[in-house]
Amino acid sequence: PHTTHTPRFLGLADSFGLWPNSDYADDVIVGVLDTGIWPELKSFSDENLSPISSSSSWKGSCQSSPDFPSSLCNNKIIGAKAFYKGYESYLERPIDESQESKSPRDTEGHGTHTASTAAGAVVSNASLFHYAQGEARGMATKARIAAYKICWKLGCFDSDILAAMDEAVSDGVHVISLSVGSSGYAPQYYRDSIAVGAFGAARHNVLVSCSAGNSGPGPSTAVNIAPWILTVGASTVDREFPADVILGDGRVFGGVSLYYGEKLPDFKLPLVY
Repeated sequence: PHTTHTPRFLGLADSFGLWPNSDYADDVIVGVLDTGIWPELKSFSDENLSPISSSSSWKGSCQSSPDFPSSLCNNKIIGAKAFYKGYESYLERPIDESQESKSPRDTEGHGTHTASTAAGAVVSNASLFHYAQGEARGMATKARIAAYKICWKLGCFDSDILAAMDEAVSDGVHVISLSVGSSGYAPQYYRDSIAVGAFGAARHNVLVSCSAGNSGPGPSTAVNIAPWILTVGASTVDREFPADVILGDGRVFGGVSLYYGEKLPDFKLPLVY
């Protein structure tokens, strides 16, 4: 619900600065390691995007499968692969394809969310239940996306993460975006697959950008903190969806609501504790 406002909050503009000066990152390839991608969304339209430059270092490809034919890749999604050997080793059986998709297709939603936040195309008239209405866009609207599916129903396994990071570097991505990490405290670097893989990527001049995790706000709860990783923590956006509750005695209590249903009646409703 915040995406339509984030660019303005960050001070990004079409008329000056980082966006126009970089041509919206047209020549940048972002490898997103996550739960895959849902390619049919408007965020991944390649309208007005030229084919990737012939001088590009890109050597990747799109894996083809029944629910994700390679034809779904375009000038926006230029690569899509799935990594599951570590997961299947843990399961001690093949993936149950009636339960999850053994392809780059994202049936969970997280990877699609992170990919569109990083490099989604401009989508007009976007909203969440008619709230936050406006133009939604990723931070680098012309950047190309290579999706590497590393996370499955039971989690993300070190061997699959490392295999995907190596593959992304070999494919020629410029940035690895990874919103995955350990729960709780950060492990020692030598036991942290993301830190190990990121070190290898950094040696090949690939920027690795990772989320700082969902724990906290206590001390020592940030993860992906190796000094060769760009660690990104969430901040509070200055946007609210205020809604007041007015009691029968006239007192007003401010709150927040994303309600979008039947219009409330003109008479007072009972307040149930």
